[in-house]
Amino acid sequence: MQTLHLTAEEEAMLGGRDGEGVALAMRVIVGQARISDAPRLVEITSAHVDSCLYHGQVSLDFAHRLGDLGARVRVPTTLNVGSMDLIHPALVRDQELATAGRELMTAYVDLGCTPTFTCAPYQLPNRPALGEHIAWAESNAIVFANSVLGARTDRYGDFLDVCAAITGRAPYAGLQTTEARQGTVVFDCRPLGDFLHTELAYPLLGHHIGSVVGAGIPVLVGIPADVTEDDLKALGAAAASAGGVALFHAVDITPEAPREFADLPTSEVDLATLQRVRRELSTTGELDAVSVGTPHASYAECLRLAELVADGPPFKVPFYLSTGRATRGRLGPTLEVLENAGVTVVVDTCTYVTAILSPDWKNVMTNSGKWAHYAPGNINVNAVLGSLAECVASARAGQVVLDS
Repeated sequence: MQTLHLTAEEEAMLGGRDGEGVALAMRVIVGQARISDAPRLVEITSAHVDSCLYHGQVSLDFAHRLGDLGARVRVPTTLNVGSMDLIHPALVRDQELATAGRELMTAYVDLGCTPTFTCAPYQLPNRPALGEHIAWAESNAIVFANSVLGARTDRYGDFLDVCAAITGRAPYAGLQTTEARQGTVVFDCRPLGDFLHTELAYPLLGHHIGSVVGAGIPVLVGIPADVTEDDLKALGAAAASAGGVALFHAVDITPEAPREFADLPTSEVDLATLQRVRRELSTTGELDAVSVGTPHASYAECLRLAELVADGPPFKVPFYLSTGRATRGRLGPTLEVLENAGVTVVVDTCTYVTAILSPDWKNVMTNSGKWAHYAPGNINVNAVLGSLAECVASARAGQVVLDS
């Protein structure tokens, strides 16, 4: 095991110079650094905190302890989804959860965090740049920051994330280091052909890759040049959910993708494989509701949904869209189009992590590989995965409608 070397500044924080709150946070960071065999700490430029999602009394106890000890974040810090839609509080059916969720979200704002309450902080201004060291929690945010932006963050869980924000430090280990960011296995996606120009390809591809590589680092060959950030978001979120993927490389697309990878094991991905994945993620043919926007829908995705629902017959089942409050604020007249069409816009949380959908609804359609992966276990529903257009057509028909 290596010796952990701290700077004089870090020793002073650990020793209590900046107060007991900072000292507590530094003890957590130093403890994790020793567990991960880090030789030193690294200064970070931003943090994204997942601890604001309520998981029981311990969530509140830790946040309040930090606040009581005078801790405040020292780098720009965004907040992940919480257990409450603060703009539409009536949407949350469990009032005990709502009360605790609101208290926890407030506690993190009191620590100096920005009340973004989104799982997609990369949709906000001032995104981290290539090579910046950051401390982001929330699996899809981690994989997007590492892969698409080329920033550097390891996988940080609850409590470690806010401690990094308070100290401005993270262990120099894992994906903070250059050597840990090399690809481990190649996926040749060229056999997918034109299917790679469809939105459904990316959650399916991500789920397949994650289930194969676990926490490995996939290198993707054949991703088309016109791939969108929303496609890469869907791919990364599904890969992080089905496995532990925190970084992927798409050759000629993402900034750190290798040009030479002949020495890595290679696997081809064909259409039959992704069709099998779709069947695995679609456990029902019936329909009680539709939920899209996991991770939070981008501005472009909201506009596209508005185009799909602007004209046509009304929905026969409830339709939910999850997005960030910042994105909702940008929508202007588009928000009215969505709501007039029957779309319930959810912010600050997500429908698979809090009690928004009725417990009587057992069959729910989504456009998200992540939602389809987690919702059956989290909220006891059967899922079916479809494109955004298929979700709209199904909601109008009151039953699952698939193009193929």
